[in-house]
Amino acid sequence: MPTMRAFVLSDGSPRELAPSEIAEYRGSDFVWLHVDGAGNAGRNDLPPFVPDLAAGALLASETRPRCEGMEGGALINLRGTGVRVTTDSDRLVSVRVWVEAKRVTSVTRHPLAALDQVETQMRAGRFTDGGDFVAALAQAISAELDPEVADLGDALDLCESEIDDADLYELRRRITELRSQAIALRRFVAPDRDAMQAMARLEYDWISEEDRLHLRDAADRFARMAEELEAVRERAALLHEQLTDLRAELVDRRSLAIAVVAFIFLPLTFVTGLLGMNVEGIPFAGRGWAFWGVVAFCGAIALAVAGWFAIRHWLDD
Repeated sequence: MPTMRAFVLSDGSPRELAPSEIAEYRGSDFVWLHVDGAGNAGRNDLPPFVPDLAAGALLASETRPRCEGMEGGALINLRGTGVRVTTDSDRLVSVRVWVEAKRVTSVTRHPLAALDQVETQMRAGRFTDGGDFVAALAQAISAELDPEVADLGDALDLCESEIDDADLYELRRRITELRSQAIALRRFVAPDRDAMQAMARLEYDWISEEDRLHLRDAADRFARMAEELEAVRERAALLHEQLTDLRAELVDRRSLAIAVVAFIFLPLTFVTGLLGMNVEGIPFAGRGWAFWGVVAFCGAIALAVAGWFAIRHWLDD
């Protein structure tokens, strides 16, 4: 079952309300209702002042970051770092917010780490309207994501420094994992940027110039993270190609070594096979020095073939 929490900020002093009181609240103070674990929530779990169109978007099972203005409010979907790792394929968890001048309704299916910072600011009495709330939420989400994106870049830098010494197969697995993480993050980071830019362009009185500045700042941070994730993806692809080339070079070197050894022993095999035939007429078959003579002859042939390879620089690699 979903859990619900409600806050009201009256004259800079926050206090919690019972969620059922939100629908009947008629004061002019800023109120925030948050529904967590909304996977099984229905329309009746949301207050009636939320439009049906917005309520459907808040409770949708699949969302993509966006921002749309409607009926004097704004519907915002964002993605951010979760409190815990989710079991689904998405790296980031969603938060859906219906924002009006003095009322905010937010819904999450999984706990969002950034909401702790927003609640701290709410309890500190820093919100006066919905614009303040969205700006704080955008700043908190981008601040939570920034170190995670930076860690991907640092991990890829470490892979680049180990490319000459590490196990190529293990290193390739790590690079593939980093590339997969970068793709998964960029899938939502770039739309987060677009959503913040769209929010900053909405012509509502309750979105102040300071709020728009914070929204643009969050959008710029999302844009920088999207660019860094794109760079991580491209660098990972280049490293993967470099590892493929190194593996091919390693195979070539081993094949060359095998070929050199085979060429050295090829004439020796011919000589020993010829003299090892069980037929009459083999020269010097009854001489005591014949065995060592054949050994010396084979050694001379081996040195001659090896010298020829050395002259042709086959042994340099």
